[in-house]
Amino acid sequence: MRDDVPSTVARSDDKAVRTYKKTLQSAEESYGDGERAHRTAYASLKHTHEKVGDHWEPKEHKGPSDPQAAQGAPRSLDQPRGTAQGVDANASQAHLKDVARRLGIEDPQRLDRDDLVKAIEKANERVTRRSREKDRRDCR
Repeated sequence: MRDDVPSTVARSDDKAVRTYKKTLQSAEESYGDGERAHRTAYASLKHTHEKVGDHWEPKEHKGPSDPQAAQGAPRSLDQPRGTAQGVDANASQAHLKDVARRLGIEDPQRLDRDDLVKAIEKANERVTRRSREKDRRDCR
């Protein structure tokens, strides 16, 4: 079930895997196998989950995770805005600080919302990169 999804999704709970796969299957029927189908699957996943480190965790509240996701299609294609790369930028500041602490970000209380989101994005990238490198070494 997890072999045919991106590694960050594969390390996530079953609901995240199902959400990604079902949306991808539907999107491939509509758009064909390609980048657009995968973007659609991630967009769906971001409404129910947030990226924390090298995996996706269920969000407390369903909904768009950042201004780009809130626009919806086709507006998001016509007027692209930056994404938070899976970070739930619409979560409470207390939640963002908790996620930051879990990821080892020092002194998250001194950061404002935008800086917290950026710090979490960087930490997520770092943890994901390490996990993928470990996966590659383990496959040898």
